[in-house]
Amino acid sequence: MTQDLIITTENRIGGISLNRPKAIHALNLAMCEGIIEALQGWAENDAIEAVIIDHSEGRGFCAGGDIRMLAESGAKDGIEAQQFFHTEYRLNHLLFTYAKPVVAFMDGITMGGGVGISQPAQYRVATENTRFAMPETGIGLFPDVGGGWYLPRLEGRVGHFLALTGARLDGAECLALGLATHYLPSEALDEAKARIAEHPGRISGILGDLSATAPEARIMGNIDKINRYFASDIYEEILAALEASDDDWAVKERDTLGTKSPQTCKVALRQLKEGAEMPDFASQMVQEYAIGSRVVQRHDFIEGVRALIIEKDNSPQWDPATPEGVTDELLDSIFAPLPEDEKWTPLTT
Repeated sequence: MTQDLIITTENRIGGISLNRPKAIHALNLAMCEGIIEALQGWAENDAIEAVIIDHSEGRGFCAGGDIRMLAESGAKDGIEAQQFFHTEYRLNHLLFTYAKPVVAFMDGITMGGGVGISQPAQYRVATENTRFAMPETGIGLFPDVGGGWYLPRLEGRVGHFLALTGARLDGAECLALGLATHYLPSEALDEAKARIAEHPGRISGILGDLSATAPEARIMGNIDKINRYFASDIYEEILAALEASDDDWAVKERDTLGTKSPQTCKVALRQLKEGAEMPDFASQMVQEYAIGSRVVQRHDFIEGVRALIIEKDNSPQWDPATPEGVTDELLDSIFAPLPEDEKWTPLTT
């Protein structure tokens, strides 16, 4: 088992603590494999009634996946990146279909891959430290790990807004939107975990008892604007709506979109549109794996990681440079199903 995970059993609870604090607990392949192994073992163990997922020390629950590795792989043959995506998405699907209750404590930064392992959980606990986002458009990736399933099912066009802008939500906003099921002060988390370990059949009551009144959720005051300006599934129409407004909020969001990869923004809009109609989560994973297998080798992802993560000049040179340059033919090539022997498949046990 990797040292980047702390796997425990206490009473009737299986515990998974992400333990990679210097990387804000970003997931790597060994971590995904280790979590899968633990979950599969507990699924067949009648002594384990529920699972807790949290993190060890540090300021984040999980900042995402191993982006640097993905970019290095994408610049070569992409095989290592595909292996990571295939395993990570199997983990996401396993959690989504897991028969026993899972409690995810989203205390701190919860982004990308962290969203993928918290959103499938039956209980999702936010705190005053929670910072939730799907920021992939800023590095030329796309909101994967099930983003195409979760985001279009949020209120109105909020999911599309989050996918395009990478906006960060606090814990109160997560609760208001249903991304979190409970809001607890961080100082109550240890008590919550201890009480759940003693009474795994009373998780809902324990979290409800320890919940605090969340502050005002700022995003709810902008729902009408989000629904109006982000109404279209055509990216150019969203930009035109924002550009036609002199509202300060619209100007700010238009400026934000100006920093994002046009390719990725169009991929995200199509992903969410099709994701809203997916028959099940496994079908979503099949599509996202096909998208990921291609996007990870395209210029924008490699360039985005260079500009924002490696060299940090924050000046990515996107190609195509404009939304108009991202043609339907290009999108079709990214979304095309993989050959049968290369497609993503769920775990069989």
